[in-house]
Amino acid sequence: MTITRVDNEKASGLCFVGKRYKNGSAWGEWWKNGWFDVLEKMPHLSAVNDNGYIGLMRNGEEGFEYWIGMFFDEITDVPEGFEALEQGDRQFAVFHVYGNESKGEIYGEAPTNACLEIMRDAGLENTKDALRFERYNCPRYTVPDDKGNVILDYGFAIK
Repeated sequence: MTITRVDNEKASGLCFVGKRYKNGSAWGEWWKNGWFDVLEKMPHLSAVNDNGYIGLMRNGEEGFEYWIGMFFDEITDVPEGFEALEQGDRQFAVFHVYGNESKGEIYGEAPTNACLEIMRDAGLENTKDALRFERYNCPRYTVPDDKGNVILDYGFAIK
């Protein structure tokens, strides 16, 4: 696993629309039910999605939350069966984590800790709710290179 790039992304009036879970094991249900199709038809998709789908994590009032969905620049109507998580103005440190998905190199504690170490060295802190996301960009994540590796974006909301 290698971090190939670090970006600073800012968004105003941000809102996340999706579904809340206790873990990230519900992606298959999203594909089966076409829920991303519903969100992609909504107005005001945010550039933070960067042509990808989002797995958002945070420490909520009831502990750890995992959300699947997409960011929007503003929201008017939330589709039935979805929830909205207002974000307001946010700044993110976004890391491109390069490695082999099938070997588990781009997921979990090791890449997360590598990103957090870079943030600490730069004097950056994750927000109080520890909001972070994985962005499954097309084609960085969906099309492996000649070595079989992909890039998964890790984003951390920063103070």
